[in-house]
Amino acid sequence: MIEVDQFRNQTIAVLGLARSGLAAAEALKRGGARVVAWDDAAARRDAATRVGFELVDLAADLAGAKALVLSPGIPHTFPQPHPAAAHAKAAGVPIVGDIELLALAQKAARFAGITGTNGKSTTTALTAHILAKTGRKVAVGGNLGVPALLLEALGTDGTYVLELSSYQLELTRSLVLDVAVLLNITPDHLDRHGGIEGYVAAKRRLFHGQSTQHTAVVGVDDDICRGIFAALKEAGKQRVVPISAQGRVAGGVYMIDGTLIDDLDGAARPVLAMAEAPRLPGTHNGQNAAAAYAAARALGCEADAVVRAITTFPGLAHRQEWVATIDGVRYVNDSKATNADAAEKALVCYDDIYWIAGGKPKEDGIDPLAPLFPRIRHAFLIGEAAPRFAHTLDGKVAYDMSGTLDAAVAAARHAALNDRKRGAVVLLSPACASFDQFRDFEDRGDQFRRMVEALPGRRA
Repeated sequence: MIEVDQFRNQTIAVLGLARSGLAAAEALKRGGARVVAWDDAAARRDAATRVGFELVDLAADLAGAKALVLSPGIPHTFPQPHPAAAHAKAAGVPIVGDIELLALAQKAARFAGITGTNGKSTTTALTAHILAKTGRKVAVGGNLGVPALLLEALGTDGTYVLELSSYQLELTRSLVLDVAVLLNITPDHLDRHGGIEGYVAAKRRLFHGQSTQHTAVVGVDDDICRGIFAALKEAGKQRVVPISAQGRVAGGVYMIDGTLIDDLDGAARPVLAMAEAPRLPGTHNGQNAAAAYAAARALGCEADAVVRAITTFPGLAHRQEWVATIDGVRYVNDSKATNADAAEKALVCYDDIYWIAGGKPKEDGIDPLAPLFPRIRHAFLIGEAAPRFAHTLDGKVAYDMSGTLDAAVAAARHAALNDRKRGAVVLLSPACASFDQFRDFEDRGDQFRRMVEALPGRRA
């Protein structure tokens, strides 16, 4: 765990006592601060009391705090600030997050930060994998997996690889990233940012404070990021590297016809056929690989070593995670696909799909996926969305109203084995949230994995 001693003998308020909030409170306490804490949930307050934290209702009393450490899920501007955040702003008390505390406590370490609307978890994990495989001391976390202040203290010889959400970036003031990676921007979380302009502004904070010794890696496959790339290049404050999965970009890293091209030195050298990285299927993973390659090169890794590391990447749980191949049928866990846009990324990767879809429906349903319906041999519908999805698929794709995940897995296995299509894939890519039947998307994916691992048959 990180020890934050920059606030020794000062009072610091912590609002939100889930895992990252408790970690922040403990890191500050170890560093000699007086910590006053609050959570609107009684169960979390009780848990904090049991481990010795002083509770104060921060909406009513900031207790003389010099800063308010806010969990990223708690609004401080839009759609309406939490009363404690509003109180802090009125009192001129700075509002920060746990990433800011990490930056203050580990000034000697190197930092790579990755953000984007889509792909940031895979790119973060892949970048950390490359650095570890090439002998670097690395810790990975932030919005992905381990909260920032539960990571190991690295010092001068280590690199933190952090997935950074727009919420976290808004609460980070002093972090300057050695390598900042922006993958893409599409409208998301607009209620929390007051519209697309606020969302883009939060993402752009990734490049705050960078100078000529730092690198910005920017995806240029969407209009917003192309504009950001052009603005950064014109300003000339840092090295700016473009990446793309859709076409050539001078001086960058890109994918053409399934091959990763390194043009960082103007040589446009093919370095990797993406087929050699089986845990990174699809065009979207071409962008992720290009970004991780560019980031690792900027951090001093040799090109050949980076390529070798990419081919050994094991993939990320619940994101097109290969679970098993049984009697010639592949089973893929893409439980993280909680909307149609995310499910599209998986559907384009396979031809003969036995699709498990459904859950708590999102607003756009699966209508945008219609061009991919010819790839689907049969659909197995679960959860609250099943009737709506059935209406969309009616007359276009054969489907079963499976209802539950276990029934869908059994039926999909039976159908795939009976059809005997070479390359058949049973794909859990629900295009829905999970909360109707599961705790979260991880729970849904974990249950799918256990069901598949229990299936009989010959493993390949």
